[in-house]
Amino acid sequence: MSIWNDSNPNETIPTIEPRWTPITAQSPLPPPPPAPSEWTNVSTPTARGRRRGLSVVGLALVSAVSALIGAAVGVVATREDDEMITTGTLVTVEPTDVEEVGEATTQIGKIAVAVAPSVVTLTATTESQMGEGESVGTGVIINSNGELLTNAHVVEGAKTVQVRLMNETEPVEGVVLASDPQNDLALVKINVTGLTAAVFADSRTVRLGDPVVAIGYALNLEGGPSVTSGIVSAIGRTITTDSGALDRLIQTDAAISSGNSGGPLVNDKAQVIGINTAVARGDMGTAANNIGFAISTEEVLRVVETLRDQANGVERKQGFLGVGLTDRTDGGQGAVIANVEGDSPAAKAGIEEGDVVLAIDKVPITGRTGMIAVVRDAQPGDTITIVVERGGKTVTLRATLVERDTSND
Repeated sequence: MSIWNDSNPNETIPTIEPRWTPITAQSPLPPPPPAPSEWTNVSTPTARGRRRGLSVVGLALVSAVSALIGAAVGVVATREDDEMITTGTLVTVEPTDVEEVGEATTQIGKIAVAVAPSVVTLTATTESQMGEGESVGTGVIINSNGELLTNAHVVEGAKTVQVRLMNETEPVEGVVLASDPQNDLALVKINVTGLTAAVFADSRTVRLGDPVVAIGYALNLEGGPSVTSGIVSAIGRTITTDSGALDRLIQTDAAISSGNSGGPLVNDKAQVIGINTAVARGDMGTAANNIGFAISTEEVLRVVETLRDQANGVERKQGFLGVGLTDRTDGGQGAVIANVEGDSPAAKAGIEEGDVVLAIDKVPITGRTGMIAVVRDAQPGDTITIVVERGGKTVTLRATLVERDTSND
């Protein structure tokens, strides 16, 4: 396995169930209407999506032609009545000296100018059971020596990866050093130095309602990255994707589209607070508007270290508790213990069937998915503190995790 740390090994990242549908991860345009019960990864779709996009363009052209015909008829009609004919010129401002116009005058513009040099576009040639395809997404430069972070679903099955830096016309080859599909993050390396690394915020400073800006190569449009703005809509969300559970997510109403995958969600100080990963889409029975998700800096910093270990040949291990879970059906929060495996860490800790898990290591557990993610990300040998509700009383238990057997995954 290739070694990632030909860069400075001491260099670190600077820090200061509705029903939804997945966007197909291998197409340059948005996918057809979604199937139910999925969350949507936001990389760019395949050639099939491209053909669909052409149909949309075709409709637009038809509309444009119809509009022109209508306009022509209107002109003919008005010319029959000379009193309706008018002449004149548009009122315009005096010509401006372009050199006097700055790059950005708004706060959002200034944020975009500050962060954009750390944002790249990635194009992966992929191979899967469906055949060869192309996936387009966004990446964030995390150190000056060529390390990039993106979503795992952007480079899943990648045979080649091409990375294009801002204001460059030619791409450079990238190498996927390590990937963690369950946390939807991947580490990519390019042989370029002197890059501008993004600055990652302290996740503890993120507050509900904070203004945010999403930056990325939405829809693989030509030119520079797209910039959208919004607020932090929620903190600590957990969702389920095709690859597993994502927890401690930041929810935002900033527009996130296909191609934004792996791009940064930044605060008003131009600091990265998350990596954009998924959007919610409604179906015939469920509405979903402006609901996007980013992997929080807290998770990013933790996963980057495990990715670097993987790149250096260290096998990734997952914690195992030994319980079956279900969600509550009475409207309350927490994960319900459906069963406990014999001689498991859970059994030894005294966890019982019917217990409702409310928190693990002070992290609130709002449902089954959240508990799965927390236990999965813990290391074998870790001792976790579990708060459960049992018979109307709160009980605190401690369990030492063992290694999860992933041979059957």
